[in-house]
Amino acid sequence: MIRFGVRLTVAGGREAVLRLAVMAGAVGLGVWLLLSTLAGVNAVDGQFARFAVLSPQAGAADGPLWWAERNDYYDGRSIQRIDLATTAAGAPVPKGLPRLPGPGEYYVSPALADLIAATPADQLADRFPGRQAGLVGAAALPSPGTLTVIVGSTPDVVSQLYGARRVTAFPTEAPGIPVAALDLILSVVAGGLLFPVLIFIGTATRLTAARREQRFAAMRLIGGTPRQISVVAAVESTVAALLGTAAGFALYLAFRVQLAGIPFTGMPFHPEDVTLGPLMTAAVVVGVPLGAALAARVALRRVRISPLGVVRRVTPKPPRWYRLIPLLLGIAELTFFIGRVPEHSTAQVAVFLPGLLCIMVGLVIAGPWLTMLGARLLARRAQRPATLIAARRLADNPAAAFRAISGVVIGLFVTTVSIGIIQSITAERGAYVDALAASTMVTKFEQDPSDIPAPVLAALASPADVRSVTLIRDNPFTGAGHAGMVSCADLARSPQFGRCADGAAVAWVDGGFMQYRAPHGPGVVWPAAPATEAELAAQPVIEVVVSTDGATATLERTRTALQLAFPGVRIMPATEWDHANDQNSQLAGFQQLAAVIIFASLPIAGCSLAVSVIAGLTDRKRPFSLLRLTGVPLGVLHRVVALESAVSLLAAAVLAIGAGLLGAQLFLTAQMRYNLHPPGLTYSLIVVGGLVLSLAIIAATVPLLRRITGPETARSE
Repeated sequence: MIRFGVRLTVAGGREAVLRLAVMAGAVGLGVWLLLSTLAGVNAVDGQFARFAVLSPQAGAADGPLWWAERNDYYDGRSIQRIDLATTAAGAPVPKGLPRLPGPGEYYVSPALADLIAATPADQLADRFPGRQAGLVGAAALPSPGTLTVIVGSTPDVVSQLYGARRVTAFPTEAPGIPVAALDLILSVVAGGLLFPVLIFIGTATRLTAARREQRFAAMRLIGGTPRQISVVAAVESTVAALLGTAAGFALYLAFRVQLAGIPFTGMPFHPEDVTLGPLMTAAVVVGVPLGAALAARVALRRVRISPLGVVRRVTPKPPRWYRLIPLLLGIAELTFFIGRVPEHSTAQVAVFLPGLLCIMVGLVIAGPWLTMLGARLLARRAQRPATLIAARRLADNPAAAFRAISGVVIGLFVTTVSIGIIQSITAERGAYVDALAASTMVTKFEQDPSDIPAPVLAALASPADVRSVTLIRDNPFTGAGHAGMVSCADLARSPQFGRCADGAAVAWVDGGFMQYRAPHGPGVVWPAAPATEAELAAQPVIEVVVSTDGATATLERTRTALQLAFPGVRIMPATEWDHANDQNSQLAGFQQLAAVIIFASLPIAGCSLAVSVIAGLTDRKRPFSLLRLTGVPLGVLHRVVALESAVSLLAAAVLAIGAGLLGAQLFLTAQMRYNLHPPGLTYSLIVVGGLVLSLAIIAATVPLLRRITGPETARSE
């Protein structure tokens, strides 16, 4: 029977070949997207494993290597700076370095080497003493564009740096993703992408299901056993799935490098990280054909029970209200964990991912019941033949009607959850920087010096593009609400930061003259502090604030000069723009994730809709042909098809959007204690555009309906 099934599949005429090609193509596209999703998750894990290469754990007190990490900047880009020094022979060497740099040597990443070569030395290279000894290897770089410098020095210097520690070894095993929130979000993203892909693959394997049921029912009526029919059906679906799986792997290999360049964590990946493990590869190679065979077997359950039931078109049982239970369980699970979130990231994934996936599964399961309710409501209000026919057909088989638009529903749910969560996180955490904040360079001290030598201040203030250099000193008064104090005479020479209250000699000020999301600038009046100029001078300096013209060259020259003047600071000289970029880069990565979800799930859903609508028309061409023979105009049939799809689509879309917003609110409340910020215009345009595109796909079936409903179809059937 296997040989007969193969022959029937590949040599059953033009219709069989076309059916095989469409099924294989659809499965191939779905497998490609599935492989890309799995490889993307692996790439993220590999990227964070590279982060860990230069993040050793503190060792014994007599470890042979001093190690200090700091964050530097250039034009808004973050530079990872590591200072090290050996105290004895046998110091460990991290991956990516041929050896440890000695005093007066440094290693840089290829991207930083190119930047140093293209930049004047007083803006970048002068920060790194000595000579460039070589390049940092890819094993220690999370991304090809990572900026990293590893500077060799002496133990006396490195041991005095803030946060310096002694190291005995570097990690030898990849720890995976260390950030709980990102771990959780990536898991949700993977689930959100995989679900529409699996629906698409399932839809593709059900192409011309009704036609195959009729053909296999005829084989049963002439003596075929249920087992023989199951084998033939499984062979047909498996052949298409095998061809589609091979095509999917070919597409994945062809576009693997382009996938590595998508920065959906905020930075592109190394191509070698975009890979599939042996288990994933085997699971897809075996799972997709096996799933197709099982789907074919399930689809033929009526043929095995009663072939006459297929021929006579027995109406399936209507769906019941208990289809809502999985949807309600998912919502209840997320609600339960508000205020009860586990601390460990693995447990958080185990809590939130099943809840969101349960809602997605619940939408698919509850969809036919909701479609049936919409069909009954439509039938009560029907005033035209097309509306009545569409309503009766929807009520007759709501599961088949919803199956056509289930991919779109899941796409809308995933899009709503993603945008709702990520835009809310961005609104809560995002940093906003104006021109003043972007042009002000601040150096903060951990070990506050008593004063700054006058020649240093003069050198910092000498360039014409530097507007002012101001010292902020420690505030000894508790409860003042401000971090530091400043001389009003100095502040008068820096009016861009505001002014003192009338009559004050010393004023309380915020760090860098700016507080997070608080008003700042020339209109700010700083309150008077109960201190004299002499008492102010006795306080240690906590910050040096340099105001510039905001040009990149000026800022980087100032940054370099500050680093050379104060080489031991832990927090390198930076503007608020630099700090905001650090924070916003992660948020930008989350937004990239949202974009990936949207631009992957919605096209997948559109493909599922197109395949489902075409398959539905092909399966129903005989009833439509008979309606045309009885005098029903073609325009009425057009409206029937449009109403069947549009009613179920719009009703389920409302449910999917509502469930998505509710799921996002529950996730934000439980995990981050944020409130959902309503999605903006972009989300509205995406939703409206997705629905319009879906309706356009339905409208595009009009020419096909004309061709398949002619009189010859009724006679040939």
